[in-house]
Amino acid sequence: MKPKNDRKFDDFKKAPQSRGFLLEKMQHDEEKRTVEIAFSSEEPYRRWFGDEVLGHEGKEVDLSRMETGAALLVGHDWDDQIGVVESVRIDSDLRGRAVVRFSKSVRGEEIYQDVIDGIRTQVSVGYMVNEMKLIEEREDGADLYRVTDWQPYEVSLVSVAADPSVGVGRQVEARVPKSETEKIKDEIINEPIVNEETKMTDKIEKIDVQAERKNAADEAEQKERARVIELQKAGVSYQAQDLAEKMISEGKSIHDFNQAVLERGGLNPTKAEDPNIGMTEKEQGGYSFSRLITALANPQDVGLQRAAAFELECSSAALEKTGKESKGAMVPYDVLTRAYSVGTAADGGNLVSTDLLSGSFIESLENALALIQCGATILNGLNGNIAIPRQTGGASHFWLAENGAPTESSATFDQVALTPKTVGAFSDISRRLLLQGSISAEAFVRNELAMRLALAIDQAGINGTGASNQPLGIMNQSGIGSIAGGTNGAAPDWADVVDLESSIANANVAGSRFCYLTNTKVRGALKQTLLDSGSGRFVWAVGDNPINGYDAVVSNQVPSNLTKGTGANLSAIMFGNFADLIIGMWGGLDVQVDPYTQATKGAIRVTAFQDCDLAVRHPESFAVMADAIT
Repeated sequence: MKPKNDRKFDDFKKAPQSRGFLLEKMQHDEEKRTVEIAFSSEEPYRRWFGDEVLGHEGKEVDLSRMETGAALLVGHDWDDQIGVVESVRIDSDLRGRAVVRFSKSVRGEEIYQDVIDGIRTQVSVGYMVNEMKLIEEREDGADLYRVTDWQPYEVSLVSVAADPSVGVGRQVEARVPKSETEKIKDEIINEPIVNEETKMTDKIEKIDVQAERKNAADEAEQKERARVIELQKAGVSYQAQDLAEKMISEGKSIHDFNQAVLERGGLNPTKAEDPNIGMTEKEQGGYSFSRLITALANPQDVGLQRAAAFELECSSAALEKTGKESKGAMVPYDVLTRAYSVGTAADGGNLVSTDLLSGSFIESLENALALIQCGATILNGLNGNIAIPRQTGGASHFWLAENGAPTESSATFDQVALTPKTVGAFSDISRRLLLQGSISAEAFVRNELAMRLALAIDQAGINGTGASNQPLGIMNQSGIGSIAGGTNGAAPDWADVVDLESSIANANVAGSRFCYLTNTKVRGALKQTLLDSGSGRFVWAVGDNPINGYDAVVSNQVPSNLTKGTGANLSAIMFGNFADLIIGMWGGLDVQVDPYTQATKGAIRVTAFQDCDLAVRHPESFAVMADAIT
């Protein structure tokens, strides 16, 4: 027999159910990470229609889904799988038991230890009811039913059972919001049992169960569609489509995706498009900056054009690859990252010293950047705009009363955007030097252009205004720490350099590359500033890590012409985790040659244009004293 309200029973059979049990004295194998648990019994459980008993005899229970590796979950959350069911059986004491194996993930290890330590002691089983029979009619209306056909499909570890007095409990169905019908059922369960059967029936009849189920399904479908779209968009923005697809297939949320991107280090190392044009090592070695510049300076000279035919052809390929327009010619990214060979005489080993020609144009550029010496993060070979995820807030925590539940909260994220901005720097090079054709002359041209660009990028990274197509430098970032010397400035001392460090520490900044950055004037002043009156030591010490136990980099790109009150020609001192300064470099170097401006001196003016951008991932990672009197 079915419950008296047959239509409600049909809905009950269609919905996932669950009930919980206290863990018995368990057997576990730490090497295999397995635990034997009891997940079901024939203990009666109070439902809205009466008492339910799960049958464990003969074919009453269908174990087929459990035998094929059912999931071990936490709290019936399908997104929180921590293990798998290895084996399952029904014992002679009419209890369902299973051996479950825990995952080696951080989450799996955490829950496994809680079980072994006796902290998590309750198990709940998720199951579907196919058929049940009326066993006993009772005067109080709480009739007794036996489920004669049911199928368990997952086992969960739960924190609190709904009915701890009898060692069993019930959890809310996974993924399905509690409908109004279920809320009324809960109210009925908590009310005193009455004899008037019609009172219960009339109260439930007011709700259209089928409509409630359909609405819940529609709502779940809409949420799922929104989740997938949000993850797909985030995957494109962060160049992490592979990770987004993984999160979609595993049922993860956008919060999980953001956290995974952060743990992976932010930007996907797989770029949207390879900036190289596919030059071989031999072709890279045969490419000459000097020939290209000479040909651009003499466009009417057929012989020079023929000599630089290879370089000009590579320029056309680089322009097509990057989709850019050139002011003169584009040096391919392949060449910018090539290393000169000096190991043998045939490769030029007898012509030039190793320290002059080792490395590539990109390496020369990086070596000349003071910000790189401080530990800034550089991203090379970029294509298109870049968005790097940044966590801006954490999840909330709560102190709870017994059986209390925390309010749902999660971390918040935004993006640090890198958009290519063009920086130009020029150098005057003599015609005779360009006509030498030697490897050393080639290296000089390369290093000269790299140095000029490095000075421009350094200046923007330190004190860029963010206006007139400039990046926003560290000193002008909103939210950085500020240490004031005085109304009109002050001579820097030990207290100031310690306060810079404390400003970062007080903001809970963690990092691997803390460093001081200042100019030569401040270095000279701190070398003559005593640490205290009696030690004979100076603020700027001799040797490694000269200031406060940290490294210090000196660059006259750090301004020394600042003003404050009546103070003038004041200098800046910076301290921070420079790994949070990101320098993006887009592939290709645009070279323009002017043979006229310096013609009377026999020189050619070469202007190099590089697409780059700078961004601070966390302003709190930096502190500045901008009123140091030197």
